[in-house]
Amino acid sequence: MKLFSKIIAAALLLGVSFGCSKDLLNENPPHIISTETLYKNLSGFEAGLNGLYSLVRQEREGLNGGTALVCNMFMNGVDNMVTNHTVSGFSQIAEGWGALNNPANSFYADVFAWLYQVINAANTIVVSAETRSDIDWRGGSATADANKLRVIAEAKAMRAWAYRHLSFCWGDVPMSLTESLGSTIRTDWQRTPLTLVRRQVIDDFRFAEQYIGVEPSHAGRITKGAVQHFISEMYLTIQKPDSALLWAEKAIATPAYKLITARYGVKRTQPGVAFMDMFYNGNANREEGNTEALWVFQFQQETNGGGTNAILRRDHHSRYTNIRVGTISPFIVTAERGGQGYGRMSLTKWAIDNYEATDERASGFAIRKYFVLNNAAANAPQEADRLPAGYQYGDTIKLSWANDITATSRSRVDWPFSRKADSGDPLNPGGSSAYNDQVYLRLGETYLLKAEAQLLLNQKDAAAETINALRRRAKASTISGNDMTIDFVLDERSRELMLEEHRRYTLLRTGKWVERTKKYNKNGGQLVAARDTLFPIPQTVIDANLTQKMVQNPGF
Repeated sequence: MKLFSKIIAAALLLGVSFGCSKDLLNENPPHIISTETLYKNLSGFEAGLNGLYSLVRQEREGLNGGTALVCNMFMNGVDNMVTNHTVSGFSQIAEGWGALNNPANSFYADVFAWLYQVINAANTIVVSAETRSDIDWRGGSATADANKLRVIAEAKAMRAWAYRHLSFCWGDVPMSLTESLGSTIRTDWQRTPLTLVRRQVIDDFRFAEQYIGVEPSHAGRITKGAVQHFISEMYLTIQKPDSALLWAEKAIATPAYKLITARYGVKRTQPGVAFMDMFYNGNANREEGNTEALWVFQFQQETNGGGTNAILRRDHHSRYTNIRVGTISPFIVTAERGGQGYGRMSLTKWAIDNYEATDERASGFAIRKYFVLNNAAANAPQEADRLPAGYQYGDTIKLSWANDITATSRSRVDWPFSRKADSGDPLNPGGSSAYNDQVYLRLGETYLLKAEAQLLLNQKDAAAETINALRRRAKASTISGNDMTIDFVLDERSRELMLEEHRRYTLLRTGKWVERTKKYNKNGGQLVAARDTLFPIPQTVIDANLTQKMVQNPGF
């Protein structure tokens, strides 16, 4: 039972780090990669950062080969996302809570371990960069000192990112800022108070903000704007709205970051709405015209380390191929329809209805609410849909959300879904993989952090105007300060950010998770309790801490 020791101490130099003594039989074999041999120059640290970001990207790739669906844990079981088809993992917990939400759940252990892998990989980079004097930092257009500080900054930002997840999920958690090695395995870990964990998150992000550029150092890496965004969020979390406002405004005031308000990119001449352009393959990255992007996850087909992003799509898109019209299941899987879906977490009825009629964020380009029966030419390179009796190609079949998804009426195959994760592979749309780059964080969410801070500072008119920037873009009616409440901000966040934000964290931060989940989530929402605001510390972690008792979260 040494899982936690392995979690904290695993050498995670991206799967290649510790393992050999510095003095292995008095030789220095060149084929063995260790901290000392990799981290000797800038290119070695860039390789280390690439591996660190690869670990971070598993939030969208899934763990254990994709079987552990991490994104579900941060988005499902809330007011705007509900379990539909359950298979395993967090979807089952979000439907049943109670006894299902327990420390023995292996899913929690997987996520806990993954986040500490990120932390230790980051710590390895930070410690090596800060303590070794024999590193050649020369390279690129920056000075050696600037390269060193930027490498440390990116590693600290990823460490902060991981502790952010841990703090929202488990509260007090063990905290380590040093590299863990096989020779330093500990069995006496103690949980660091939440206030100190969050202070470290802010400290790491604030250090990083000084040395990370407005544009990413390499494709797929974090930007200064994303760091400023996270700082703003954390200050809201610790109830310092004045500081939160300052940092949100820093990002919003950066000339390079702008909301997408006009059509652009690969589909600009086709029917559509400006809001959705940034989610199309070929449009996600800043160099592709996405001025709103603050952080974009990169994926690449048939490339070592390229990964696959299909988890979000497969977990959310409905099982539309199972829709039956009479005796026929007419729809085949196509890339235009987003590929194959499994519908484990679906929009709540409230989330679908939470729009004005003119709001382009609820248009058919943004939320799939119907399918058109296509002939072979329209479905190319796939075959034609199967025609039910009395139908012809070009006819529309509407999806249905008249009644909520509940425990007795789930497994709905004709349920609407967000199209932000449309990611089918045109050559294999029914497959388990997809490779388009995905927007992970964007300026639209920063506007909503700014509005929340303004509201908490009683600047209601200013908060309304901040939100109106998003509503005008979406062709929704404008609002006034009289409309501004925390619930309105949360409603607007759902309209803007469904299938993007870590909704559970937002509701926990605002103290609204229990109330709003009970109100709007009809399959499991009625079962949530105050104890479920934190997840249980995995039992394997507690058992592995042999020489120091680790306290479990209340109620477990």
